[in-house]
Amino acid sequence: QVQLVESGGGLVQPGGSLRLSCAASGRIFGTDEMSWYRQSPGRQRELVAQFIHDTNIHYADTVKGRFTISRDNAKNTMWLQMNNLKPEDTAVYYCHRVVWRSGVPSTYWGRGTQVTVSS
Repeated sequence: QVQLVESGGGLVQPGGSLRLSCAASGRIFGTDEMSWYRQSPGRQRELVAQFIHDTNIHYADTVKGRFTISRDNAKNTMWLQMNNLKPEDTAVYYCHRVVWRSGVPSTYWGRGTQVTVSS
């Protein structure tokens, strides 16, 4: 059973930084899609940043230039470096993984880590 555990959330002032981590059980393969999503109260879960494969990266327009996604397959870990945080970045951030085996995808979610941006 694949498990994803997020950490690194917390309370930060506007303009501050946080680094989120997502630790995966078992080996991460280059073909795995790894993503960060977020959800704030009353809103749908939205994609923040995504690895389609190891080097194909996509960012939501709202975080471009401020957030950086990275991964180390050997350490089974993905990160989200968040800089110049804004109050509208406040949300629960989720790690998401799609594992492809023999052409069949399996989707996994972590439980999330709360990020609060407030003065």
